Amino acid sequence: MLRRYRSNPSHIVPVEEIEVRPDLTFEEESVQILDRDIKVLRRKIVPLVKVLWRNHDTEEATWESEDLICQQYSCVTKT
Repeated sequence: MLRRYRSNPSHIVPVEEIEVRPDLTFEEESVQILDRDIKVLRRKIVPLVKVLWRNHDTEEATWESEDLICQQYSCVTKT
């Protein structure tokens, strides 16, 4: 059974400012590459990187194509 929530001042979570555009979108910024992996498909090999994004926890990091990340953020060296 659910119980009624009783407010507690210690439960307030601090919120960072996010710049929101007039069309209610915002730009994500990558902070760090956490891991690298290679996905092997039938006829293709896809290099992937696990990216940590600003304003997100490490649990919310996403796997992105290494080529896409390098295009957006102009990678100097590619492994």
